[in-house]
Amino acid sequence: MKLGIVGLPNVGKSTLFNAITKAGAESANYPFCTIDPNVGIVAVPDERLNVLAKMYNPKKVTPTTIEFLDIAGLIRGASKGEGLGNKFLSHIREVDAIVHVVRCFDDTDIVHVEGSVDPARDIETINLELIFADIEAIEKRIEKTRKQMKSGDKKYQVELNLLERIKETLESGKPVRSINFEPDEAEYVDHLFLLTSKPVLYCANVSEDGISTIDQNPYVAKVKEIADAENSEVIAICAKIEEEIAQLDDDEKQMFLEELGLKESGLDKLIKASYKLLGLISFLTAGETEVRAWTIVKGTKAPQAAGKIHSDFERGFIRAEIVAYDDLVRCGSIAAAREQGLVRSEGKDYVMKDGDVTLFRFNV
Repeated sequence: MKLGIVGLPNVGKSTLFNAITKAGAESANYPFCTIDPNVGIVAVPDERLNVLAKMYNPKKVTPTTIEFLDIAGLIRGASKGEGLGNKFLSHIREVDAIVHVVRCFDDTDIVHVEGSVDPARDIETINLELIFADIEAIEKRIEKTRKQMKSGDKKYQVELNLLERIKETLESGKPVRSINFEPDEAEYVDHLFLLTSKPVLYCANVSEDGISTIDQNPYVAKVKEIADAENSEVIAICAKIEEEIAQLDDDEKQMFLEELGLKESGLDKLIKASYKLLGLISFLTAGETEVRAWTIVKGTKAPQAAGKIHSDFERGFIRAEIVAYDDLVRCGSIAAAREQGLVRSEGKDYVMKDGDVTLFRFNV
């Protein structure tokens, strides 16, 4: 999973990136200090792996990972190349989802590129630049499709109708993700790599003082209102606090969170929200060699899940031996779970569930 962190300059993008990846990306109080996207790969926190590791004592434990791209601050006019905008927009095309960081705090010491804090205006600025870039891409595609129609193939007329529908939506100021597509249309649109077709997670960045009063923050309320209107997810975090948490070991981190009255870090919230947004779940494999988590899309069947491990597993799939994580932990061992009839043998039509502890049987 690849997430692109976007936003206006100086809203806390690079601070957040530093915190979640400990990669030390440059963070400065002026626009465009990030030109090429910084890339950080983060292990997905999953307490289940630690529990299984105690049970199996494996040689290694491998969590699943998320790749974060810190994309430079976009400004008004980015779609026309302002502030090196075209280069930044091309980086966004590579990601699975967009994490849109929005500044939700006042601080006279931190310059705001628009001169004041206004989440609605800031969100609109970014969204319009992505929409303008998509309109340009769609117009080129329409021109190409019109030429292809001369061949007489009726499929190009169907494509043209769809492209014009998309253009009309974009010109009304709405993102492509607001359109309900039929399955075959959705597949076609996926291959257009449009910026506004990507799911968005809004990340409301609050001050250190404001972390305990998020519910009373009018800026956060505005972000939630906008997110609700377009069926997007929203979380509120403090990038500065996340940066402090990143320097601590696990025990210190837990104590620090408790002192702040927080149940989990912003990174944990960000990852959970990203999984929900993209419809992802994890299944687990466990043995003496390795305990590991694997990310799949919700609704994936057993053979395709097996293919995540190795293409041979999918090609020669026979069956999956599965026990629910909670059942395995309650029983204390796979042998005990087997004795109680909790280890199931599932075939090719089985739809994987989050937390399935799985052994694939295959023959090639």
